[in-house]
Amino acid sequence: MDARIKSLYRLSVSERVAALVQNGWLSADDARALVEGRTVLSVRQADRIIENVIGVFALPLAVAPNFRLNDRDYMVPMVVEEPSILAALSNAAKLARANGGFTARLENSRLIGQVHLTDITDLEVAKTALEARQQDLLDAANRVHPRLLARGGGVTDLWTREHILEDGRAVLTVHLVVDTCDAMGANLVNTVCESLAPQLAEVTGGQIAMRILSNLADESLVVANMRVGFEQLEAAGFAGRELAAGIVTAGQIAAADPHRAATHNKGVMNGIDPLAIATGNDWRAIEASAHAYAARSGHYGSMTRWWLGEDSLHGEIELPLKPGIVGGTLDANPQAALCLALTGVDSASELAELMAAVGLAQNFAALKALASTGIQAGHMRLHARSIVASLDAPAEHFEAAVERLVKSGEVKDWKAREVLEALDRESQAVKLEGSAAGKVILLGEHAVVYGSHALALPVHDAMRAGVRVAGRGEGIRLKIPAWHTDVVLDIREPEARGFAATAALILDALDIGERNLEIRVASRLPRAMGLGSSASLAVAVIRALNESFRLGLDDEAVNALAFRCETLAHGTPSGVDNTLATYAQPLLFRNRGELEQKPIRLRETPPLVVAWGDEHGLTATQVAAVRERRLRAPRSYDSVFEQIDELTLASAEALEEANYRAVGDMMNLCQGLLNGIGVSTPNLERMIHIAREAGAIGAKLTGGGGGGSIVALCPENAADVTRALESFGFTTLKSGWLEK
Repeated sequence: MDARIKSLYRLSVSERVAALVQNGWLSADDARALVEGRTVLSVRQADRIIENVIGVFALPLAVAPNFRLNDRDYMVPMVVEEPSILAALSNAAKLARANGGFTARLENSRLIGQVHLTDITDLEVAKTALEARQQDLLDAANRVHPRLLARGGGVTDLWTREHILEDGRAVLTVHLVVDTCDAMGANLVNTVCESLAPQLAEVTGGQIAMRILSNLADESLVVANMRVGFEQLEAAGFAGRELAAGIVTAGQIAAADPHRAATHNKGVMNGIDPLAIATGNDWRAIEASAHAYAARSGHYGSMTRWWLGEDSLHGEIELPLKPGIVGGTLDANPQAALCLALTGVDSASELAELMAAVGLAQNFAALKALASTGIQAGHMRLHARSIVASLDAPAEHFEAAVERLVKSGEVKDWKAREVLEALDRESQAVKLEGSAAGKVILLGEHAVVYGSHALALPVHDAMRAGVRVAGRGEGIRLKIPAWHTDVVLDIREPEARGFAATAALILDALDIGERNLEIRVASRLPRAMGLGSSASLAVAVIRALNESFRLGLDDEAVNALAFRCETLAHGTPSGVDNTLATYAQPLLFRNRGELEQKPIRLRETPPLVVAWGDEHGLTATQVAAVRERRLRAPRSYDSVFEQIDELTLASAEALEEANYRAVGDMMNLCQGLLNGIGVSTPNLERMIHIAREAGAIGAKLTGGGGGGSIVALCPENAADVTRALESFGFTTLKSGWLEK
């Protein structure tokens, strides 16, 4: 398995999951469970873990790639809300990887249980008695958990320490060293302490004060190392050796100054804690142990050490880590189990070594920033994103606004407004003269391909396009900021695909010889989500070219050319997408070789909510798959299409009368039929379930299926349904899309 996944941060969520499957980190079943949210702890499951549960609190789950440890690749799951951590960690792992990766070793993996005894008459006599009875006591302790002993673990040692309390009393502390194997072991050790305490009191003649494990796991010390070549540290005007020396100085300051050490070590735990949380481990115990160990000399200092080699910077971390990979909340929390499997670790010791490597990498990333540009460079970028988001920046301007705001050095509200205004002015340099609608099919998907009716509603002003003649040799440049698209299309290539092929078709059909153009598109629609984005894009561009070159095309000509574009993109389209994109009005549509379209007169704007996730649905793929299945059972499929047609016609009448209860019932029936012909998915079904649970009276997929979007009818609670869907991470089409 390879932990290197190029430009992971640029991929969509579903593409990242697919990359993890492709590289062998996730099984197909786990990937589906992750995307569909089946691994998320439910309220019912949470109620079994702790008492007084009222809900489940979520944090982002991400992965850090590039980790190579002890000549093996690992993927690191992280549960954390701070964006800078993932970027810094992935980059640090990449630099370490180029130098052989991390090395780590864990000699022993044991916990300490303590029994504190007071009121002992003679401590020396008590210690001698314990020493004489040591083997009997160890045997008794191991009888508490015989299965642990059988697995190769158990209580391995017993030793004592003396303490004098502030009131002058003496305490004898008996330490029981327990190898808990792959378990975290807290409950196991506590049971041993409580079971053995009466015998210890009897042997010493003391009174039991306490019996409980210690979270200072210094019988489980991990050492991890990394190396980065000086040539890899060239950054921000710093020579590599100079920056490395700065990192060493920063590390030495942390060792000397407890105030600095607290922040320095917090950076280490920024890496370890998210991995501990993701894998269901007790991160609070891990924190307590690490900080206690950092103060073991009586002076709180650094958890890491950095020094210069001949041609590279060297780093080392030593800290106590005793995670587990069995028991605890792992059995109760499906996401923790999935994340543990994702790491690729086979033992608790291996997980401890990975945690140490992650902590060292995070510390390196923080010191590298501090010794060069300063920590604020990354933090200001995050702050800039928050400011731009708070101003409700258009999607097409968001990333550019963040970049400009950071470069300005004035990461403030007023500057962000200036930047957004400038971007808006620049975008108008290419006047957006061509508009097109998107589409939401209320009923009739797939059946419409076979001559049945489809009931479709427009998404008004879904796309606007503008065209300008560019400089010679620039080619066709397509900019769709909302899709993060800025590409030069090679339309001269005979095997051109995607929008390059569509652009070539449009230019040839319109007899436009100019081949140096900039096409800019503002989109309200996502790609490949069943909302007619390809037809909308084609219509918007055709109309923009019509305006720019004064071609005099009417709507019929625009629609005909857009249909040719849809045929190129999807093979055998029904024609409903391009028709809605062109005419932008509610339609009852049918195409039996001749286009039939009946406008739907709405009394009011239907209370509909449209939502989508990260699972794309490719219409061409779904249409082809249904066609293939229909060939195997034509009568069954034609019967389904007839039923869908009847529901569509009845829904059109009910919608005109605003009889939403009837429309909702028929939407639900239609969804069952669409599921039956294999175009729904578990993720679509989950969205539909969420919408119905939140109060939608009808909900179904919309478009080709196989992923994509749903539409829900919500006469009294559209806001509740919207909130419910968004709370589960789905995106909704904002209000007003049905209104001109």
